[in-house]
Amino acid sequence: MADVKLRVTWKRSTVDKPPDQKETVRSLGLRRLNQTVVLPDTPAFRGMIHKVRHLVEVSVVTPEA
Repeated sequence: MADVKLRVTWKRSTVDKPPDQKETVRSLGLRRLNQTVVLPDTPAFRGMIHKVRHLVEVSVVTPEA
């Protein structure tokens, strides 16, 4: 299987959001609004992204052959 990664960009603020959602955004490695990180496509990261899906944008990054 190819080494698929996820590009996650923080798009909406966590102001007035529950503390667990704020912690999840931090756990994804996002520190500032509009910051982008590339993460491995694992079930753990997928679950974290699903929890804050209304705050982030996600795209799949596939390695070029």
